This record gives sequence, structure tokens and C-alpha cells, in this order.
Amino acid sequence: MPTPDLGLLARLGIDLAAMLLLVFGLYYRRYRDKELVTAAALFNVFIFAVLTVLSQVEFGLAAGFGLFAILAMFTLRSEPIGKTEITYFFGSVAIAVICAVQGTTPGFTAGISALVVVGAWAIDHPKVLRSVHAIRVTLDKIDGHALSDPAAMRAELSQRLGVEVMSYQITALDYINDMARISVFYREGPVRIAPPDRPARMATGAPS
Repeated sequence: MPTPDLGLLARLGIDLAAMLLLVFGLYYRRYRDKELVTAAALFNVFIFAVLTVLSQVEFGLAAGFGLFAILAMFTLRSEPIGKTEITYFFGSVAIAVICAVQGTTPGFTAGISALVVVGAWAIDHPKVLRSVHAIRVTLDKIDGHALSDPAAMRAELSQRLGVEVMSYQITALDYINDMARISVFYREGPVRIAPPDRPARMATGAPS
């Protein structure tokens, strides 16, 4: 009966512990995005398994990094993903790579993995940067100052939505149907911007 590789088991334990803390302990508790949590967790396990096998044969390290990067991008291209989501996703994959690559001690691997988790906890902590929510909104009229006067546009959106709009991003302009699609980034709470002279008319909106 073959003797179990204690080093590999230790690396697997470190990988799973760090991934669970990052994906479930931090990201899911803050954002409640079940779909991305599932994808990030499974990718972590898959990448760890693939790189562990590849480390037992002659396979360049650069080729291994290229493999997991291509797989990650291929999966995420089917749907737009935010900067925060892709950062946590990459963190989960990075932990798998850190733990699967041979040549380092379990202590060093644990330390680097802990650095990734602690860094994510500190930088994305609500007390460091106040949380900003996002929603996709469709306007049934293209406002003339949407591009020329962002401050006025933010004021209209804040008054209409009843939240403090921090910024917005125009994703599509349809002059044929006189429609505009925008992504609105806002904070919950009382509106702090003075109301505009005229409200913006809105059609449907969907949370992002």
C-alpha cells in the first residue's frame, strides 16, 4: 500500500482552508453571490488538482500558469463580471497555484496564502472603503447632459432612485429608440445631492 504524501496533504489542507476563508468567509458574507462563490471554489479545486498532476511530470511552470489563466478567462467570458468579483476569483485560483507548486515548504505556502486572505480582508473591509452597490438602469429618454454634465445627471438619478448615487457608467445609447442603458453605483442612505430641476424618466432596471 503506497504511503500517503504528507507534504501534499498539508498543501491540500492549506489550500482548502485559505480558499474557504477567502471565498466563503469573506466574499460570500459580504456580497452573497452564490454563483461566483461556487465557480471560484470549484476552480480552486480543479487548478490544484491539475497543477499537482503536472508537477509530477515534465511540464513547464509557465505552461501551467498559461493553462489556468486560459481556463479562467474562457469560463468568465460568457457573462460580464465586476472588478471585485474577478479579483476574488483570481485570488481563489492564485491560492491553488501557490499551494500546488512544488519546491516550497508548507510553512512558506501557508504564510503566502494567509497574506492573500488577510490582504483581501483588510483592503475590502467595509470600514476601510464604504460599500457601494450597483444596479443596471434603462432610461426611456436620452438626457442631453448625460455626457456633458455628470453632476446634474447624478443629481437626477439620486432624486429618482432615493439613494446617494456616487457615479454612473453609460453602457449603451440607442438614438433610434431614444433609450440609454447605464450602470449606477450608489450607497444606501439619505440623498445628499440637491434635487435637479426635472426628474429623469426611467424604464426597467435590474440589479447587477
